[in-house]
Amino acid sequence: MGSDEKTKLRTLLNYWVEHNREHSQEIKDWADKAKALGEGKVAREMSQAAQAMDKASELLSQSLQRL
Repeated sequence: MGSDEKTKLRTLLNYWVEHNREHSQEIKDWADKAKALGEGKVAREMSQAAQAMDKASELLSQSLQRL
């Protein structure tokens, strides 16, 4: 991998981690709203999706650290 590609990969990993964190928080906020609307199952599924996104962010962060 060339140095330009490595720089681009670092940039992309940083972006993806931050982007996922923003989306995860938004999903959590909407899960709370779904729960308040009496949609408990929907809220649980959304919370699980946000947790999966958080896990993806952790893995991407690990990859970034390895670079």
